[in-house]
Parts: sequence; C-alpha cells; structure tokens
Amino acid sequence: MSTATRKVAVVGQGYVGLPLAVRAAEAGHDVVGIDVDELRVKRLATGDSFAEDVTSLRLKAALHSGRYVPSTDYADAAGFDVCVITVPTPLKDNAPDLSFVEDAAREIAGHLQPKATVILESTTYPCTTEHVVRPILEAGSGLRAGQDFFLGYSPERIDPGNSAWRLENTPKVVSGVNDVSLRHVEEFYGDIVERTVAVSSPRTAELTKLLENTFRHVNIALVNELAMYCKPLGIDIWEVIDAASTKPFGFMRFLPGPGVGGHCLPIDPSYLSWQVKQTLRHDFRFVSLANDINTHMPDHVVLRVARGLNVRRKAVNGSRVLLLGLAYKKNTGDIRESPSLAVARGLKELGAHVLAVEPHVDPVRLPQDILCVELTEQQLTAADAVVVTTDHDVFDYALVERFADYVFDACNRCSHAESVERL
Repeated sequence: MSTATRKVAVVGQGYVGLPLAVRAAEAGHDVVGIDVDELRVKRLATGDSFAEDVTSLRLKAALHSGRYVPSTDYADAAGFDVCVITVPTPLKDNAPDLSFVEDAAREIAGHLQPKATVILESTTYPCTTEHVVRPILEAGSGLRAGQDFFLGYSPERIDPGNSAWRLENTPKVVSGVNDVSLRHVEEFYGDIVERTVAVSSPRTAELTKLLENTFRHVNIALVNELAMYCKPLGIDIWEVIDAASTKPFGFMRFLPGPGVGGHCLPIDPSYLSWQVKQTLRHDFRFVSLANDINTHMPDHVVLRVARGLNVRRKAVNGSRVLLLGLAYKKNTGDIRESPSLAVARGLKELGAHVLAVEPHVDPVRLPQDILCVELTEQQLTAADAVVVTTDHDVFDYALVERFADYVFDACNRCSHAESVERL
C-alpha cells in the first residue's frame, strides 16, 4: 500500500464512479470526478448524493476536505497520476455500445502524461482494454502503453444497497497489459480496498466480470422458469427454495421475481454472447435461453395479475392497480432496466390505471406516465390489485395485507393471507 497522494480522475460519476471517487478522496488522494451530465455535477457539488452507497454526509465531507471536486470539464483532469474510466456500456441494437468508453479515452488521451496509470472499470467484452482503449490512448498521446504509461482493467463489483459488502471490503480483481502496469494498478487499489486479486491479463479480468453476472443471470432464469411451472403443479416455489437452501453444500440460493434489472444482468451476459458469436461463430445457448426467460417474466406477472382479477370478476381494463416499488432492486433508487416498469407498461397496455409507491427513486427520474402516491389505507382499499414488484423494507406489508382486497406478491414479502397470491 502506498501513502503517496495522487491526483486521481474518475470519469463517470454514477453508481460505480461516485463511490470510487469518494473512497479515493477518503484515502487521501486529490480526486476530480468527471461527468458529462451537468445537472448531476451541480447536484454533487452541493453535497446531494443520489447513490445509496454514498450518503450525502460522506459526499459533503469529501467536498469540504477539498479532495473531491466534481466537474464536467476534462481539462480539470490535466496532470492526473491515475485515471479510472467508469462510464456506461449499454447495448445498442443488441450489440455492445462502447461509444462512452471511446469518448472518455479520447478525452483522457489529451491529458495523458508519462508514468500515469489508466484503468478501465466499465463492464465490457474481453480484449476491450487492449484492442479498443489502448489504441485510442496511444494515438491521442503519442505514448506507449506498458512503457510510457500504465494500463489495466479492474471490473467493478458495486452492489447498490448492500451494507455488508461495500467497495472497500469486496476483493478487487486487477490486471495490467504487462507486469509493470499490473503493479501500478494494484498499488492504486491497495489504497482503496482491503484486498486485491491479480489476474494474468485484462481480457481475463474482463471475462471474470461477465462470468460473475452470467452466473447470476442463468440461475435466476432457472428459478424464474420453475416459478412459472410450480403454480399449475400445485407446488410453492418459495417452500421448495427454502428446503433446498438447507443443503450445506452444492446449492446456492437464488430467488425468482418479476424479472431482472439494473445495468448488469439484462446487459452484461449479452456482451459475452455477442463476442462468442462474433469471434467464434457460435451461439451462447445458456445466455440466449436465460435472456428469453428473464425478459418475459414481466409478461408472466401481468398474466398472473390479469387472471387474479378475472377470478374476482374484474377486468384488467379499467382496474386500478397499485405497484409497490419501481426500482430494479430493493432498498435502492435505481430504475435502470427495471422489470417493474415493464410490468407497469404491460398493465397499462391492457387498460389498467396504474399507480405506484416508490420512496427510494429520485422524483426527477420517475416515469412521467405513472402517478406515484403514498402507501396509505386509502390507496390500498381503492386498488383493485396491489402488486409487490420491488420488496423495499420500508413498505408496511402488514398494512397491505390488512386493507388490500387482492395482492399479487412477486417477491415473497407478504404472508399466506387469503388475499395474497404469490409468484
């Protein structure tokens, strides 16, 4: 671990970049957080944090220390010792969109100086660091990676809302384009996290990230498909999972739900399948099947709600449906690729009047076509159906069971009350 103060530039101040930037400032580095979103930067400059992993109190402390400065101007990164790129890598027409990574690399290249270190954290397919980022940096700076400056990849492992495993105590996989680059990457993260795990190459680290998320994606698809079939078989999927979870070896607990969301699961496995298709001309069948199952889980929830209303002699068309939660993950405010939004769209397409309760999501990021309300006795009694789509801990599930006539619980948070139907 080094005790030297470095100038660190973190490009991207989202759910990955902001925790890293604040943690680096707390470790004693001078940090510039670059983001092209002017409203986000203005908000950060006032000490208002949107990320669960960085409280506004922590953010304000970093700002007041003078070690963290958010900015939209890449010129403020000039003279950096370390630059970490944490920008989004979405899909566009079912293919990886690396435009944000490429733009960041081009901007950084103009400020790259000898002996500096550049690290990519954005999730991507193997060889991106070496075949995409490296040429841009070298062309824009006139310097050579591994000799004049150092280059590596370290996959982010941020789990928003997880209070047990945070950035600092989650092992950090690190890599470099050569041994000296690896040493510099490892030294930087040694100040930030408790443990680093070195691998042989950036492409190994890139695939490590994709494996982690594909593993989750495939196993969630497995239990989601089981959940679809358990109901007509007269079996409680939740009881089955609880029983299987008592096995102390050879089984890992995954839970069904209304679908998958966030940046990782709906997107990252597709990066892997895309590269396998492009490079090896083979279909990654597990990923394709998991995509199909998880993508259609919101449709299954809509169908189950429609059936539940029909049993109660009500049509979806004209029914008032109250969704509990719009975020993709409980106790977070992240609605990226949220299956709850897909459920809302499906119900609205069938003519339902959809409302939602969502205490965690920033109001400016909420969908304009969904009225958000408070969770009250009046809202519950007025609803023809209440659907638990995101199981935030702040919800009063006892209140829901007491006053709702019909509850469809996609997250197994309610009891076995007569009014409750579980996924």
